Amino acid sequence: MHIPLELVLQYGLGLAFVGVFAEQMGLPIPSYPILVVTAALSARGNYSVAQVVAIAVLACMLADVAWYRAGARFGRQVLAAMCRISLSPESCVRQTEAIYEKWGAPSLLIAKFIPGFGTVATAMAGVVGLRASAFVFFDTIGATLWTGLAAMLGWIFRDAVDDILRVIESAGRVGLAAIVCAFLLYLILKFVQRQRLVRHLRMARVSPDELHAMLKAEPPPLVIDVRSADSRKSGVIPGSRGIEAPDEELRSLPASEEVIIYCACPNEASAVVVAKRLLKAGFRRVRPLRGGIDAWIASGLSLELPALQ
Repeated sequence: MHIPLELVLQYGLGLAFVGVFAEQMGLPIPSYPILVVTAALSARGNYSVAQVVAIAVLACMLADVAWYRAGARFGRQVLAAMCRISLSPESCVRQTEAIYEKWGAPSLLIAKFIPGFGTVATAMAGVVGLRASAFVFFDTIGATLWTGLAAMLGWIFRDAVDDILRVIESAGRVGLAAIVCAFLLYLILKFVQRQRLVRHLRMARVSPDELHAMLKAEPPPLVIDVRSADSRKSGVIPGSRGIEAPDEELRSLPASEEVIIYCACPNEASAVVVAKRLLKAGFRRVRPLRGGIDAWIASGLSLELPALQ
């Protein structure tokens, strides 16, 4: 059995649309190779490169607008949910906020070129209340640049891509099995990366109620907020200290002091990363806050406005 290359030629645009839409919705689908191959096959005359770009941009915009509206309606809960379903949970809310906070709406121009940022950035735009017109403007340009580069690469290397496809087609079942195995290997590698991070995140936590009691004792622990400055504007745990560069700002602290770290990430990812660094630096009593700031609020505990820097 030969790989039905004619079907790929006939339904290439549909395949590109489905692949791009699925990836932009957060599924672990490597759509860029699909775009490159689809653009390369446009040389056979079934469709044009412009059509490939147009259909891919449409897929991007449909997914991006869905995440934008979800972010606008449900707020930061959407960001946490996106990180949980992703096979790359290391792309945490904290890093996304830092990039978006620095560049604002223009970050959408390059968002899709940054692994782990593209999909989350669209929801972040809705969370921070970016105007719909501005979102559509920047996101459309960004999607066009991202898909346009893939289409350009496919067109430039169309002869090489065509040769590869012919070899795969001539291999019949073996060629088809190779493609399936490559995709499965990609998913397995991403899953292994996720499991490694999950193991990395396993360490003792402190509950919101425990922290609340600790803050009333003497001496109280040092509480570190590793969220972005923009997130801290909505309120912080009383007495906590915001940190932007943990390695530098915590270097002078006595290693004997008890430290509680919190963030707004799934599995307290950012807090655990900082905690691990402090433990390696000689600290002995460092724990993340279980559930982060969301768990603190859900427990009915109060926040305070951060001190002006």
